[in-house]
Amino acid sequence: MVFGFGDKGITIRDAHFPGRPGIDAYGNGGFRFADMSHRGSLLLLPSGVYGWEQTEDDPLTEASLERVFAETGIEFLILGTGRQLRLVNPDLRAALKAKGIATDPMGTGAAIRTYNIMLAEQRPVAAALIAV
Repeated sequence: MVFGFGDKGITIRDAHFPGRPGIDAYGNGGFRFADMSHRGSLLLLPSGVYGWEQTEDDPLTEASLERVFAETGIEFLILGTGRQLRLVNPDLRAALKAKGIATDPMGTGAAIRTYNIMLAEQRPVAAALIAV
C-alpha cells in the first residue's frame, strides 16, 4: 500500500508503479526495483507493478491472481512461490492455460532471475513474486 497525505488526512491506496522494471534485489520481506523499495509481495504485469497481498502461507487461487487474469498480453507467468517451490494447483494451472498463459512455479529467487532474463528478451512475461 502507498500512503499519501491530502486535505482529508492520510489516504491509503494500492501500490502501483506504471513501468516494467526488472527486480534489482530481494529479501527482508520485500523487493528493490526502479530505485525504489517495496515491502510485501508483487505482481509484475504489462500494465505495471502492483503490491500483492500474498504470503507463503496463503493458497494460490484464481482469486489471488485475479489481476493476472484481467490483464492482456501475458503468455508466461513466472510464479515465485517463496523460499521453496510450491506446485500450482491443477485447477489453477488449467484456468491459466485456458487464458493462454503458461506458468512455471519456482522459488522467488529463481523466479526473479528468470523474469529479468525474459523481460530483457522482450518476451510476453509477467511475474507473481511472494516476498521472502
